[in-house]
Amino acid sequence: MNQKVFVPVAIVIAGALIAGALFFAGRSAAPDQGGNGGGQVKDVPALGSNEHILGNPEADILIVEYSDIECPFCKQFHVTMQQIIDEYGPSGEVAWVYRHFPLQQIHPNAPRIAEASECVAELGGNAQFWSFIDEVFAVAPGNERFPLNQLTATAQKVGIDGTSFDECLASGRHQKTIETQFNDALASGGNGTPHNVIVIQSTGENIPLPGAQPYATVKNIIDSILAQ
Repeated sequence: MNQKVFVPVAIVIAGALIAGALFFAGRSAAPDQGGNGGGQVKDVPALGSNEHILGNPEADILIVEYSDIECPFCKQFHVTMQQIIDEYGPSGEVAWVYRHFPLQQIHPNAPRIAEASECVAELGGNAQFWSFIDEVFAVAPGNERFPLNQLTATAQKVGIDGTSFDECLASGRHQKTIETQFNDALASGGNGTPHNVIVIQSTGENIPLPGAQPYATVKNIIDSILAQ
């Protein structure tokens, strides 16, 4: 890895927070402490056909976020990434990839909300998916649980037919997607949320970006990479 990239990343790693254990789909992970296992990261799966992406999929820099919709640190990082995409998205330099990492033991509603977001994507497409995520983060302040009885109304707010949404959610047909992404997060080194990895597509490098890093930190890393 080029030294200019390594130095800011090392600073980020030093600030990561790590904590105890919990479970989803029979697997264990650490709670939402704003870290991703001290910066240890392995390969993340390549982009698939049904990814949730803001920005140019061909961007040299992908920021892959494994997120828990009820994690307050994820809510903080969501704002950071909105700022990043506002700055670097129009130029096509950076894209944001959203994947699921619901930590069920401390956020029991998170897997269900993740499934709901996939139903919104199925019925409305990528733009509606992101609008739904924005709405859920806006409704669930701090570390409070998002009320499941508001899922249909929230889907309708972003333009999804309520009856079709309810049928999709009741079917459970997106559970496998959530479980697969959860296990992918673990396999790539994640044990807390948000678990983030910067992927440099031109070189295949994976750079850890632990936790809910502020905008200035993420910007500095991006600028260091783009300067190469």
